[in-house]
Amino acid sequence: MVGRRASMTLPWLILCLSIHLSLLALAAEYFKPFNVSYDHRAMIVDGKRRMLISAGIHYPRATPEMWPDLIEKSKEGGADVIQTYVFWNGHEPVKGEYNFDGRYDLVKFVKLVGSSGLYLHLRIGPYVCAEWNFGGFPVWLRDIPGIEFRTDNAPFKDEMERFVKKIVDLMREEQLFSWQGGPIIMLQIENEYGNIEGKFGQGGKDYVKWAAKMALSLGARVPWVMCKQTDAPDEVVRSLAIVLNLSDLIYYGCLLSEPKWGHLKDLHAAIKLCEPSLVAADSPQYIKLGPKQEAHVYSENVLGEDLNFSLNQTKSRCSAFLANIDEHNSATVTFRGQKYNLPAWSVSILPDCKNTVFNSAKVAAQTSVKSVESSLSLSSDISLSQQFGTKNFSVYVTKSWMTVKEPIGIWSNDSFTVQGILEHLNVTKDYSDYLWYISRIYISDEDISFWEENNISPAVKIDSMRDVLRVFVNGKLEGTVSGRWVKVFQPVQFVKGYNDLVFLSQTVGLQNYGAFLEKDGAGFRGEVKLTGFRNGDIDLSKSLWTYQVGLKGEFLKIYAAEENDKAEWTDLSPDADPSIFTWYKSYFDAPAGTNPVALDLASMGKGQAWVNGHHIGRYWTIVAPKGGCQNVCDYRGAYNSDKCTTNCGKPTQTLYHIPRAWLKDSNNLLVLFEETGGNPLEISVKTRTTRYICGLVSESHYPPLHKWSTKNDLTPEMQLRCENGYTISSIEFASYGTPQGSCQKFALGKCHASNSLAIVSKACIGRKSCSVEISNLAFGGDPCRRVIKTLAVGAICSLSSSSNVGSPQLLSTM
Repeated sequence: MVGRRASMTLPWLILCLSIHLSLLALAAEYFKPFNVSYDHRAMIVDGKRRMLISAGIHYPRATPEMWPDLIEKSKEGGADVIQTYVFWNGHEPVKGEYNFDGRYDLVKFVKLVGSSGLYLHLRIGPYVCAEWNFGGFPVWLRDIPGIEFRTDNAPFKDEMERFVKKIVDLMREEQLFSWQGGPIIMLQIENEYGNIEGKFGQGGKDYVKWAAKMALSLGARVPWVMCKQTDAPDEVVRSLAIVLNLSDLIYYGCLLSEPKWGHLKDLHAAIKLCEPSLVAADSPQYIKLGPKQEAHVYSENVLGEDLNFSLNQTKSRCSAFLANIDEHNSATVTFRGQKYNLPAWSVSILPDCKNTVFNSAKVAAQTSVKSVESSLSLSSDISLSQQFGTKNFSVYVTKSWMTVKEPIGIWSNDSFTVQGILEHLNVTKDYSDYLWYISRIYISDEDISFWEENNISPAVKIDSMRDVLRVFVNGKLEGTVSGRWVKVFQPVQFVKGYNDLVFLSQTVGLQNYGAFLEKDGAGFRGEVKLTGFRNGDIDLSKSLWTYQVGLKGEFLKIYAAEENDKAEWTDLSPDADPSIFTWYKSYFDAPAGTNPVALDLASMGKGQAWVNGHHIGRYWTIVAPKGGCQNVCDYRGAYNSDKCTTNCGKPTQTLYHIPRAWLKDSNNLLVLFEETGGNPLEISVKTRTTRYICGLVSESHYPPLHKWSTKNDLTPEMQLRCENGYTISSIEFASYGTPQGSCQKFALGKCHASNSLAIVSKACIGRKSCSVEISNLAFGGDPCRRVIKTLAVGAICSLSSSSNVGSPQLLSTM
């Protein structure tokens, strides 16, 4: 493997493991069978040391119809390999009952990756973290007697081995390993265990050795890795020191995030140029260039041991990374007799130890401004005044809304009564977020008098709870508490005689990271009491409680078209007051075109949404704190969670993606369960697209990476591109000289070439993509001598006249 000095100067720039294969013609198998191994320098694929740039795609987070586009965008961004976790709880939701259909069709996903000419790193785990419910573990796993997760525990190891073997055997049966002509070149056992291993003591150390031995015994015949595991046995790779990952660059709605995606695409291309030296050098040479400047040089003699590279590659077996870790000041350094200017907090890449092809602070990629557009999806049979309301201009999704109330408390014969407070997950098994606790409390005349005389109220007191607790008395909501293992003190109002006390415990996903996940649980911990009584506190753990799992609407599946009529729906009046614990349903037509579709649920509170029976997810309109946002984002310096914060004082999320594969042309069923009292009449269906694109490139930028092979033309270029189905219809701004401002706010500076607009318009209008050279020659002369010129452009993308992509139907103001 490629060595590397432990330093903060090259974050995420150098790959420790890498594989880069020329794409082979696809025959009956995806590739000709080949072997994969590794040494101290790099991965060895078919006898050649190679570099790996991977893109992470989590197949269940998208629909199978979306997979090809996600894979293609990863490939275009420079990926050689797709990596994905394997999600145990999705594949085995019930012990012994497997699911490999739909979004969990792992075989189909792997085959799509292979058919694209990319390779696959399958991260079986089976713990995956991944911001995924319970870290990917099935909840039934915690119910196995004597089990302790991720340690030297026989019940856990038995279940883990059974699942890992199931996946490996399935991949082998489908002929998906590299030695079978398939795309799988690497597997992963466990995940980020080194971060928590110490908490398990000797059991953790023994578990790591067992996991490696177990994995190797399965006969997959490709390398196994352990992520972030410094004490991994020698038989498996000792972690990936740095992996460039495209997963955060690709929207699940198949949109690209520019300029981030384009900038990292250039980075990947630049690193690929360094491949010969990166995989040939045992370790980099460290050179101090200044007080906060340094170089990391990878080189080897021309006649190295690996002769598989071409002559041109062999000649360039020297690559350098020049780093300036000063957070505020640029610096000029001398490296091998040549001067280089390094912007603050940046790294320059020199594939041949001479010419710079990339600097992390110089962003030449375009900025794509994404717009959210309301779509009028059907002709309404109610008046416009009803449709638009009186407060805000909005676009409704439907002809009408219907509603039905969810009962508070017991609703079925499946309820049961026991003494004491049961743990939430032990009852629900995570089949529902919701668990009702119902008890009856007797209030005497003396209690009423005691409260009145002392001007106090009784209260529910709980030592600790998560995630949401709602307290009802006699059907009335008394209060709500939310948080992770927080104390509860909720005043309640009782009447004389018997009172129904109801707790609704709710989860909002389960803990996905850390040691001892099986012990984390949900619901209540510690003492649960009623305080403020004349004769002292009432210990509710000694009371009789009746338990009801889930919601009646969930059980009846009224969100599905075939079950929808089981509910007694009634028309929702346009002037109805917001109501808690209420189901709503409506119908809408799919917006025309192929742009991503979303529900705008800004008017709602907290709940869940379904479209045509598919679960869109939980929604919760939470407003971010008002303070902490910066007027200008400064990328320089170490990252922290408060850096470049945006949208202060605004909802954290209002748009919820609907995969187009789940939509019909018309009459799509939308069902919501609202807990806190939102207004469904203001819900709208929206599409998201890129209509406005910008570019800002100067003479000091480096030429596009595709020019590196010739080195004859080193002129920088601005490259602009619209989304598929769109072309550049107009240039809103163009200035070659010293333009001011930023995207959508460009303004002319003191220096401006008067023909800028004409030059850019001629090159770009009517085209999906275009490029413009940043040079005096391209603009017919120098508009201002001895000044570094910059080209700023703002352009509009419109539907192509030759495109068969439909346009969202927009409303004009009335």
